[in-house]
Formats: sequence, C-alpha cells, structure tokens
Amino acid sequence: MKKPKKCISVEEARKEQDEWVKTRGKDIRECEGYEDTREFWYSLDELQEYLDYVREKSKEQGVEKPGIRFYLGAYPTTKEKKSFTTMFLSPTKEAKGETESAQEDSDPNNYEIEPYNTIGSGWPPMEY
Repeated sequence: MKKPKKCISVEEARKEQDEWVKTRGKDIRECEGYEDTREFWYSLDELQEYLDYVREKSKEQGVEKPGIRFYLGAYPTTKEKKSFTTMFLSPTKEAKGETESAQEDSDPNNYEIEPYNTIGSGWPPMEY
C-alpha cells in the first residue's frame, strides 16, 4: 500500500510533541497545578467501527463526503478527580453549494450523528 500523502516523519512528530510540552503543557501545569494527559489511544478495530458507522449514517443522509473532526474537551472537576483533557471525534458533512476547490477542513459538523469519546489516555503521559 502506498503511504498516505499527509503522513509526517517520526522526527516531525517528536518536534510537535516537544513544542506542545514546552508551551501548552507548561501553561497547563502552571495554571492548573498538575500535569494533564496529552495522548489518547484507540484500537484500530474501534476506530474502524466508528468510521464505518459514520460512513453508513452519512450515506443514509445523502452525505457524499463525510469527514471526522477531532476536538479537545475536558471532564468536569469533581472532589475525587481533576479536570483531565479528553478528545472526541465529530462527524462532518460537506458544505452545501461548495465548489470542488472548497477546503474540506471547513466542512460543518454533522450533528445528526453522535460524536465518539470512549478512549484511553496514558497516565502518566507518554513521551513520543
């Protein structure tokens, strides 16, 4: 199989993770007083199941080019637990009336399909 066009090198991924830790991670530690999670894990089977679900539901709605947008969120703080970061996946649908040259990353969320959030996150966070 041919490598996808948007793959980045391991070195680039390490640089991006290091930059996040030095900037945003530092800010969160200083502001919140604890280190937050910064990596999330899905099995390929779980991801494929959700992607298949989104593709099927989108097809039922007449959506020809569905996508997935990744969002960061945070769980509420409780007496027992800190407000750790989470990530959820949101289906998108192509913008109506857009031309072929329109940016797919600006497609609207498809609120008729449930987002996906049951994930594992590493604790303590793993360095990439």
